[in-house]
Amino acid sequence: MLPSTTSRVERNTSEPVNQQIRQRAEDNVVYFAEHPHEIEQRLHELDHEWDIERTLEANAATLGLAGVTLGATLDKRWLLLPAAVTGFLLQHALQGWCPPVAIFRKRGIRTSQEINQERYALKALRGDFGDLPALGEASPHERANKALMMVR
Repeated sequence: MLPSTTSRVERNTSEPVNQQIRQRAEDNVVYFAEHPHEIEQRLHELDHEWDIERTLEANAATLGLAGVTLGATLDKRWLLLPAAVTGFLLQHALQGWCPPVAIFRKRGIRTSQEINQERYALKALRGDFGDLPALGEASPHERANKALMMVR
């Protein structure tokens, strides 16, 4: 059975790496709970953050194009590179894992779902969804925890 699309990358990433990625997002939310005037800029940054799928696609396209170009101009054995890349892409599509995933995840590349969790926690802090204690009614840390619980 194939893993679900929304959880396949996290399920194939080591727990310490997943925890590091989650902790970075939680630290960001706590920071912005303390600095709400900076939330708009962070939301803009999140809109431009590349997720793991886009990163893998760009990596595969670059390696595939390089392999085809080198195969056509230097040595046909270079055509093995795009063949391998295509196989890895298929493996990723089916299982959520391929060799570059581990490298990119260790570098902190997140799934779109992980990016969206931070995005919606920040929007909750900004007051987009109500139900969040106002500044002064709760500490920034309590507000950040409530925002994170709302998006999980």
